[in-house]
Amino acid sequence: MREIACDESGYEGEKLIGSTTRYFAHASVLLPDAAAVLAELRDRIRSPATQYKATHLLREKHRATLLWFLGENGPVFGRGHVFLLEKAAFVRDAFAEHIGLPIPDLSVANDLLRAKSSWPPRGKWGERVADFRAWLAEDPIGRSVLDPLVPAIVAAVKHWGPTAIAHDRQTQLPPRRIEILRERCALQEIRFLDATGHPEIQIADILAGTVRALTEAGDPAAQRLLLAYVTA
Repeated sequence: MREIACDESGYEGEKLIGSTTRYFAHASVLLPDAAAVLAELRDRIRSPATQYKATHLLREKHRATLLWFLGENGPVFGRGHVFLLEKAAFVRDAFAEHIGLPIPDLSVANDLLRAKSSWPPRGKWGERVADFRAWLAEDPIGRSVLDPLVPAIVAAVKHWGPTAIAHDRQTQLPPRRIEILRERCALQEIRFLDATGHPEIQIADILAGTVRALTEAGDPAAQRLLLAYVTA
């Protein structure tokens, strides 16, 4: 049974408005030689850190290593996939769908999300926001509307085909949500492991953090490389 390794960056559960990061990124890799890739990164970066992170690659002095890591001749090209989600837009679309806003009126939902100083809004929109929150609270584990991990894992399995997943330890995927995932995609099995002892998960973590940070920074040169990895 084929198994991909996954990890995320910018995840704060279902806190999607007012969070510390604009984007959520979830990476999956199929990388049997991940230990060798980590060894190569250590040789190039030469940091004493016990576990490498995206922040190591993103330092200006390691620019060449970053471009190698993501480039066509790098270790994850064709073997890595990233699901990238803009958090506020994710909430906006779920809210708009729930209250029946047509596509041209998504600007209304955008305006509601931006109005943090007067949140929740007053009048009919305040009532609709309250209704949306109550609807979510009816079955927060089963519904999983605002948990970005759910569409992220579905996207990973759809990208790779029927597969098992080795995922960094995650408390937000109880058995009921895993059942939902199996209903939505060809997920065969999911294991939660400590990334420290699993190089594949560490590479997924580095890839997710790198893609998220480069997207938020608006780095044009590096962003061109992301097209080979990202599903938005």
